[in-house]
Amino acid sequence: MEITITFCLGLVFALIGVIPPGLLNMTAAKISIKDGHTRGLVFSSGVCVVVIIQTYIALTFAKYLSKHPDVVNILQRVALVIFILITIYFLLLAKKEVKPHKEPNVKSKKSRFFQGVFLSALNIFPIPYQAYMGTTLAAASLIKLDTTNIWSYVSGAASGTFIMLYVYVFLFEKINSRKIKSQKNINLIIGSITGLISIFTLINIIKDS
Repeated sequence: MEITITFCLGLVFALIGVIPPGLLNMTAAKISIKDGHTRGLVFSSGVCVVVIIQTYIALTFAKYLSKHPDVVNILQRVALVIFILITIYFLLLAKKEVKPHKEPNVKSKKSRFFQGVFLSALNIFPIPYQAYMGTTLAAASLIKLDTTNIWSYVSGAASGTFIMLYVYVFLFEKINSRKIKSQKNINLIIGSITGLISIFTLINIIKDS
């Protein structure tokens, strides 16, 4: 039962992390539209391979943090500054007109898989995100950060990521025509999310002071 709950928590928080339109899910949708659903899922598989590694690193780091609350307090303040800067960056970026991006011509399934691996490796946001969630869930006694539960959470996170990419691949066929307002709304959404995280982090810092 404990492992199942941990798996579900990993799945839910990964789903939440991938819901906002971003580089990975939008690329999966575009590949599906351009080259078919199969290559979109191959790309998604490459993404999930990296997500497994990133989430394991994040939970291992969270395990260390849960044993060193003094380090958590310092990192909370560092995270607050980082999230505020990210928020400002994306909100300012949302005001600019983005030039159309021409996607490279990638054809083979193997190329799409490694494209997923490459783009997912560039996206390092899951590491601090999952480390923060792991530390928070452990502090609330919702999960245990032993080897079995860490891998259960990692499996859930990979599954949640693949499910949301699957949704983008099969249900967002109109994205190609609308392109979500030339990237502006994507930047606005990301900036809003990091802004909310900044507020939540600030509240936690004030409560712990």
